[in-house]
Amino acid sequence: MKIKTTRRMMMLLALALIISILGVACNSKTDNANAGNAGDKASETPELSLGLLPSIDAIPFIIAHEQGFDQKHGVNLNIQTFKSAKDRDVAFQAGKIDGLSADLVAISIYNEAGLDVKITSTTFGEFDLLTGNNEIQEVKDLKGKAVILSKNTSTQYTVAMMLKQAGLTEKDINITEVPQIPTRLELLKNNKADAAILPEPFVTMGKTSGLRVLSSTKQAQVNPFVLAFPQSVIEAKPDAVRAMYAAYDDAVAYMQSHDQKDYIDLVIKEVGYPETLKDQIEVPAYIPANQVDVKEVESAFAWAREQGLLTKDITPEEVISDVQFKK
Repeated sequence: MKIKTTRRMMMLLALALIISILGVACNSKTDNANAGNAGDKASETPELSLGLLPSIDAIPFIIAHEQGFDQKHGVNLNIQTFKSAKDRDVAFQAGKIDGLSADLVAISIYNEAGLDVKITSTTFGEFDLLTGNNEIQEVKDLKGKAVILSKNTSTQYTVAMMLKQAGLTEKDINITEVPQIPTRLELLKNNKADAAILPEPFVTMGKTSGLRVLSSTKQAQVNPFVLAFPQSVIEAKPDAVRAMYAAYDDAVAYMQSHDQKDYIDLVIKEVGYPETLKDQIEVPAYIPANQVDVKEVESAFAWAREQGLLTKDITPEEVISDVQFKK
């Protein structure tokens, strides 16, 4: 009787062991299958590559990626930062990036060249007109003075709009063309010109060196800064573009609800502020993404035509996309 009982217990133990092994194997297969599905899901997340310049309008996009807001909304932002607009344009024309931070003058030039590039939203950039000449207190005092900028770009357009508001024209100043932004700042600091148009972080660097701001795109209510995509990309990845903007708005909300110290190191790294200016940096009060104002496009295109940069009869409506915002 004891032998039978012992045999029965051994059989039960063996059966339990087999069931346990099978259970582990099944769970392992299930876990592997789930892991595979998760991997497939991750690989299926569409990628959207953005060509950005190291400027303040890039910050919400960078935070959107760093905080994982892009993945949350179902897109992977591949952010590529370029040191100059020229390098960005080369990558864009080579098809290495889907979209790019640009400006309205560039949009007119792209479409003049036959590139079907659409504006999907504005961005939060800023140019400031700085001077170190004590004789110049207002923009109108620039008459007959030397102003540094980059010709046929949004910097020249911005200066033209500032001059117009002061009752002057571009013919009233002496334009010195210097495409390289750091060089503009150095020339101005060394009194080689009377004024220069600059973006951040060079504005803050200039102000700490004693330069003064005469006007800015914000003060002049000029906003040439936009995000743009070829129509072909918009048609191929509309959901990805919309997901990008959802992530952008999340990044804006993040900055609004967090102290600047929580993300200032990222701003310093990506925009290029010197670490020594950490306490002087003023991060803009970003707002959710929105579409460009038609009047802004009309104004920039009118100026581009005056400069001979745009000869085609292109209307603002033809270059504004409604993939995210209605025209």
